[in-house]
Amino acid sequence: MQTRKLGSLEVSALGLGCMGMSEFYAGRDDDESLATIDRALELGVTLLDTADMYGPFKNEELVGRALSKKKRDRVVLATKFGIVRGTDPAVRSINGEPAYVKQAIDASLRRLQVDYVDLYQYHRVDPTTPIEETVGAMGELVQAGKVRYIGLSEVSAATLRKAHAVHPISSVQSEYSLWSREPEVDGVLETCRELGIGFLAYSPLGRGFLTGQIRQFEDLDASDYRRHSPRFQGENFARNLELVKQVEQIAEARSTTPAPLALAWLLAKHPHVVPIPGTKRRKYLEQNLSALELTLSAAERGVLESAFPIDAVSGLRYPEAMMQSLGR
Repeated sequence: MQTRKLGSLEVSALGLGCMGMSEFYAGRDDDESLATIDRALELGVTLLDTADMYGPFKNEELVGRALSKKKRDRVVLATKFGIVRGTDPAVRSINGEPAYVKQAIDASLRRLQVDYVDLYQYHRVDPTTPIEETVGAMGELVQAGKVRYIGLSEVSAATLRKAHAVHPISSVQSEYSLWSREPEVDGVLETCRELGIGFLAYSPLGRGFLTGQIRQFEDLDASDYRRHSPRFQGENFARNLELVKQVEQIAEARSTTPAPLALAWLLAKHPHVVPIPGTKRRKYLEQNLSALELTLSAAERGVLESAFPIDAVSGLRYPEAMMQSLGR
């Protein structure tokens, strides 16, 4: 397995995003999800990414079950805190207060059935709590042995610099793919390179759109949260489907499928980027990992980038209200 660095933390070049195993996408199947995690470890994947708000809580519990069979030493375990959910799934808040940081890690450790996590990530920035205070509390968790390294998610370059001055930041996790190329122009990737920070690319397949398997809005289950995503609705869907056709054409010419092609582009783009495609099925896991054997020519990369310039995709990444919490 190829490896990459998140700061000083070495991980497999592709990680496994576990969110969809427990929520947001239809078809939950814990047995298949556990088998997918097992298969990932067999194939050399070391990085598993989860969060306390996935479920909520259920995803950490699932990952904990997967690791309970003496597999802890084989895994770089990453989880997140900061997004707080109650009984109403539509109601969320963000909490970065130091006391909450310490409360959240203890709860995550219990659910994960571990003594420490390798990478503890601040999921979204609380605008009412200075980043220095939140990161200071995270640094105390490192000193206490509950956390090895710390990371941030969906932050601005300015916030990243402030945080890194308080305690070394190992990673930034943000959406990055052919159809979400904002990190290339908002200064975050550049700042990560400058400071020696790794970049975890979530939704590297555009929430499944870049796989070419979603052909119409009706393909999404009634409970699938993507039905509320602007990029999957109305005219946006139709325009974005036209973009994906170019990925499909190149994939066909290379005797592969769109998913590994899109991942191979991301892997070739920046050596400090680690994509974490999510799946709950072994067949898609293996398909995604084939990206590690796929080398794109400069011409192929150019065609893909021409098809997906920064402003090519129609629709916001999230509904307007959720967009407000990004890039703080």
